[in-house]
Amino acid sequence: MSELKGICTPICTTFSKTTQAFDETAFLKHIDTLLKAGVHIIAVCGGTGEFPFLSAQEKRSIAELSAKHIDGQAKLIVQTSAVMTQEAIEFSQHAEGIGADALLVLPPYFEGPDEAGVIYHYEQVAQAVDIPIMAYNIPLHSGFDITPELFYRLRSIDNIRYIKDSTGDMLRLEQLLLSGAEVFNGSDYLSLYGLLAGCAGCFWGGSNAMPSEAVQLYNLCSQQRYAEALALWRRMRPANVFFWTHAFNPSVKAAANMLGHEVGECRLPVMPLDDQTMNELSAALEPLR
Repeated sequence: MSELKGICTPICTTFSKTTQAFDETAFLKHIDTLLKAGVHIIAVCGGTGEFPFLSAQEKRSIAELSAKHIDGQAKLIVQTSAVMTQEAIEFSQHAEGIGADALLVLPPYFEGPDEAGVIYHYEQVAQAVDIPIMAYNIPLHSGFDITPELFYRLRSIDNIRYIKDSTGDMLRLEQLLLSGAEVFNGSDYLSLYGLLAGCAGCFWGGSNAMPSEAVQLYNLCSQQRYAEALALWRRMRPANVFFWTHAFNPSVKAAANMLGHEVGECRLPVMPLDDQTMNELSAALEPLR
């Protein structure tokens, strides 16, 4: 079983502007853009992929399409979270069956269970599959925080190997790393610092807009070429701070579109950025042009 490391792009899901239907042609084109840039891992149906706005059948179809198209050119992670444990198991077994390399799983969200229930949920999903699971910690949206102490307990469950931490807290990353966890930083504006601290990689929504630069940053850090990494990061930083201080998915999609990676707009009712905010984003992207 190979290790997960490097830049993981949670790919934007593309929709028709006129019908709001999933746009398969644009999606496959964007996968090719990420593969050409050398992205190490592509994650589908994640937060940046707008999974709350996808039907169950759309999630399965997107996973199947992605697995077939990627065909081993990069690792594939499928986000298989659900509030009900049985549904999460079904999504996870489907993802394993179509060839996913790993699963990304949230704790049950929106007035979900307490810690004991969260542990039970992960135990049941892990027992149902044989591929690695990455716990997904984004308490701002899930309503539950997978603390370093809790993740230490979850790591005793077979298949639970990684954590994506999107708290945006550098101290939290350091605590997880000190515990021996295999950590993916999930906060765009901490990408450089997470890599310097020793994270296995970055789960980086903004890399939809700047995939080549993200891969280059990872490579420079891996080669200990830190001065070059910092110089590159200074060009990337304005946009990545922007993403985390504005509506995230519309900002990432707008940035990708501005930089020539056509991913369209978010599925309604998520609205595009207004003109003033678009101008601010354009200025933040200027160092990357």
